[in-house]
Amino acid sequence: MHRYLARRVTIMVPMLLGVSMIVFVLIRLIPGDPAELLASQWATAEDIALVRRAWGLDRPLPVQYAVFLGNLLRGDLGRSVASGVPVAAEIAGRYPATLLLAAVSMAVAVLVGGTAGIVSARRPYSWWDNGAMVLALVGVSMPAFWSGLMLILLFGVILGWLPASGMGTPRHVVLPAVTLGLVAAGIIARQTRSSMLEVLGQDYIRTARSKGVDEVAVTYRHALKNALIPVVTIVGLQFGTLLGGSVVVESVFAWPGMGRLLVDAVLVRDYPIVQASVLLFAATFALINLLVDVLYAFLDPRIRYG
Repeated sequence: MHRYLARRVTIMVPMLLGVSMIVFVLIRLIPGDPAELLASQWATAEDIALVRRAWGLDRPLPVQYAVFLGNLLRGDLGRSVASGVPVAAEIAGRYPATLLLAAVSMAVAVLVGGTAGIVSARRPYSWWDNGAMVLALVGVSMPAFWSGLMLILLFGVILGWLPASGMGTPRHVVLPAVTLGLVAAGIIARQTRSSMLEVLGQDYIRTARSKGVDEVAVTYRHALKNALIPVVTIVGLQFGTLLGGSVVVESVFAWPGMGRLLVDAVLVRDYPIVQASVLLFAATFALINLLVDVLYAFLDPRIRYG
């Protein structure tokens, strides 16, 4: 197991290096000059050149990338072009909010989607099964920005039950978490149903039932654990998707997380913020996938890592 973990962590290094290179190039292909945005509208060409030189934007791209990697290895993410604040400080103030939103959204998705999938598998082709799968399809099909606006209109404006934007109390996280969790819940429900149906048709399940084992024990003790591996895989992938989807949802609900920080940084061509944010998302996604792989060995004793 230790060798496997060391190998996976080693593989993450070139992956993150590739991500940093792609983001570094793509963000500079976006039309616009951050030096012109930083300088006032009355700035002369000489003033813009001074700003570009001060931030190292006049250097060749390979040199800029080498400087970026050198600073990154020292733990220096640079300073925000727009605010002048260290990027690490900007991210430290926003990343916990995004993790909180993603974690609550995933809890909602697993609770709703997992429950719907299990019940649907126990009652296949019933009215409950058909209704749950239709709702799952609707949840998967709805764009997050549209469902978020509808939830704001209903629960924030018409009913006034929940705050429509911002962050401060546990009530503020409900609407954005439900918005993010709807799509993941639909995917998890469909995967759980499919996996459970396959396991419930196995011979050992019929043997357990013929021996008079309680149906609840058959479902949760025998079937569910064996059906969890594909579900855990989907949950891990969806957690990464939630981190990416938070960019849209955080903008809709004015949630002070990494999503809003990233959108604002792209608009003003804040290269250091964009590079560090995308790199952090990629590292988080890679760590989640590593955790999912480790969970496989606990769910299925037959799985061993050499």
